[in-house]
Amino acid sequence: MKKLVLSASLLLATVAGAQAQDFQYQTPPKALQDLLLAPPTSRVSLSSDGRVMALLQVQDFPTIAELSQPELRLAGLRVNPRTNGQSRVSYAVGIKLKTLPNGAEIDVKGLPAQARISSVSWSPDNKTMAFALTTPGSGTDGRVELWVADVAGASARRLLSTPLNDAFGNAFDWVSDSKTIVACTVPAGRGAAPAADAVPTGPAVQESGGGKKTAAPTYQDLLKSPADERQFDYFATSQLVKVNLADGATQPLGQPGIIQTASPSPDGKYVLVRTRHRPYAYTLPISRFPQRIDVLDLASGAPVRTLADLPLADAVPIGNDAAATGPRNHAWRADVPATISYVEAQDGGNPKTKADIRDKVFTIAAPFTGAPELLAALPMRFGGLSWGTGQLALVEGYRWADRRQTTWQLNPSKPDAPLSVLFDGSSEDKYNDPGTPYEHRNAQGKSVLLTGGALGQTIYLMGNGASPEGDRPFVDEMDLITKKTARWWRSQAPVYEVPVAILDASGKKRQLLTRRESLTQSPNYYLRDATKKDKLTAVTKFPNPYAAFGGSFPKQVLKYKRADGVDLTADLYLPPNYKKSDGPLPMLMSAYPLEFKDKSTAGQVTGSPFTFTRLNGGSPVFWVTQGYAVLANASVPIVGEGSKDPNDTYIDQLVSSAKAAIDEGARLGVVDPKRVGVMGHSYGAFMTANLLTHSNLFKAGIARSGAYNRTLTPYGFQGEERNYWQAQDVYNSMSPFNYADKIKTPILLIHGEADNNTGTYPIQSERYYAALKGQGATARYVVLPAESHGYAARENLLHVLWETNAWLDKYVKTPAPEPAN
Repeated sequence: MKKLVLSASLLLATVAGAQAQDFQYQTPPKALQDLLLAPPTSRVSLSSDGRVMALLQVQDFPTIAELSQPELRLAGLRVNPRTNGQSRVSYAVGIKLKTLPNGAEIDVKGLPAQARISSVSWSPDNKTMAFALTTPGSGTDGRVELWVADVAGASARRLLSTPLNDAFGNAFDWVSDSKTIVACTVPAGRGAAPAADAVPTGPAVQESGGGKKTAAPTYQDLLKSPADERQFDYFATSQLVKVNLADGATQPLGQPGIIQTASPSPDGKYVLVRTRHRPYAYTLPISRFPQRIDVLDLASGAPVRTLADLPLADAVPIGNDAAATGPRNHAWRADVPATISYVEAQDGGNPKTKADIRDKVFTIAAPFTGAPELLAALPMRFGGLSWGTGQLALVEGYRWADRRQTTWQLNPSKPDAPLSVLFDGSSEDKYNDPGTPYEHRNAQGKSVLLTGGALGQTIYLMGNGASPEGDRPFVDEMDLITKKTARWWRSQAPVYEVPVAILDASGKKRQLLTRRESLTQSPNYYLRDATKKDKLTAVTKFPNPYAAFGGSFPKQVLKYKRADGVDLTADLYLPPNYKKSDGPLPMLMSAYPLEFKDKSTAGQVTGSPFTFTRLNGGSPVFWVTQGYAVLANASVPIVGEGSKDPNDTYIDQLVSSAKAAIDEGARLGVVDPKRVGVMGHSYGAFMTANLLTHSNLFKAGIARSGAYNRTLTPYGFQGEERNYWQAQDVYNSMSPFNYADKIKTPILLIHGEADNNTGTYPIQSERYYAALKGQGATARYVVLPAESHGYAARENLLHVLWETNAWLDKYVKTPAPEPAN
């Protein structure tokens, strides 16, 4: 019998009208397949003294069989019941150690075959690395183990025979003596897991009333029944233990509980523990469950003090500036032995409430018997703390309504002194971003500000260096007395170089570790002496993953204007060996809309024209190999100045941005405006559906893992803070679902079956496809087995490339002739 061979286009046409089919995975053209499966590049982890680099060999794409391991979705967690660890982890499969700059890369010995390594952590003295090693097992015999590697001997061993409870990730932390680790372990003798399919003892009941408003976003993976609660208790409960590095001996600390975090104090005498407890909720994830904050004595494991016991956070106002009431953000002060800082809202957590002071920052020191001391009163919402010395700390505040952000300098030894503004400006104004104060790990393994100068009055700033010519990362030093900055170094064309770490801040050397790349050179790490322009020493020699395919994908950064005068940019990629005399090409455009409050900042250039293009599974750049021009990262700013909200004119600005991009490609003579497709993921998928609905600019669209009916996200989405009942016209006009009868352009909908992203339930694509199908639209709906919001499995990624390529070839590259009028 002869085999029946179908072209991609014919196969699409064959299954398009079918109600259901046993459809097998497909693979795209060889060029796309080979590019996707190009060898991954190792990740790096640097010791705090800058002497040793760990090269973590990255796991290749998991197979669909690996991704389809058992998974429990409980209270916002995703747990593999076989291992009691997180179910979706990007593992390393090996470790090499390298002494900087020119030491040999030495494989760490003692690791099991097919090791699955995660949560790599250096000891404070940099002599040991700890990490989690997952053994998948079969049935119920999988586990996550605590391992350590001796750096000098490059040898690894299992430290703890009891398995970790890694349901939250990062199940362990170093104590400052570098001889002890605290770890969350599976409780001894906990017995068999509760049955997931136990016979119900009654209905699941929820109730509201009494005028209490408990609005919440559309979270995923929530508890749904008492059976879920029992499973959650079983897999989330752990026993905190102290582990001796020398022999793995353990000592219990406190009682078993749902321990979300456990952090030793800088002096190694206490542990700060965050535990979640009942009553649970069916509409909120674990981050909103009741919590207790305790301090334990590290030597005995006995409780020292309960700092807070907070109720279910079910009445937090909706909004980017909203906060829960009661103390929050408990953390160790990194620069002193044992002091805890925390924050408390002064406006009920509601940004709509008028208040001169939004948040107050408090501290309480060991032995934690006294009253808390006020450290700072902030007129804005707390955004973070950076500790430096006993006389220096930086505190950040932000206000979403006008995109304001401020950094204040304060003296912790003089909490009554007024705050001193160090930086103040718009979070949208990238051109004037002063950079981020650089922190390093101190001798206790805690992150503190790197300071210099005779009086410790100098800090160091690293930034992207956004500018009209693109990002040019920099390192500055700043005198906190004079508030003046001096530039150490700035990335220079035609390369893109990013500072990773400051290894020596002395005036003589100023040594940096940087990551350097260009249009044709893949990223590698270098030691740079900032006092000497050309003093550069290579640390890594990662090969170009695309050497077999010509080595790179050259791009051109386009700058053009929207009809309302807003400046726009996009990255243009053209097929290899293309000449303008070949004529205009079909084009694929991708974008992701962003909200702004100011037209001038909305038009600022971001990104660099000199970055190396690395293709991920969702990249549009694959299609330059198939004869398309590709316009990637096309800017689509949605602006609402003054009292106007950006989304009030979302559709007009969206269509205008897309038209400007296509017009620029046509003006250059490289794009055929009658053969253009558009693609996007998540909010970009939402954009794609709206563009096909409200314009005739495109021949086809590919929308992956999007949301299409905004009434299903009634308490806000993306940057929209108004709820549905406050802005019904906006929600309705922005929902392409409401216009399913208007869309005439073919649309390919792709969604992960196990999407966990807030707002993008798979039902969004399911119901949108049903609406389109009912209205006779040309649509195709692909559900990827086991995939979350981002796609991971090799088979699924290859199939997405096949689907996209077939859709573009049929409807964009060689579209059917338009019917005559």
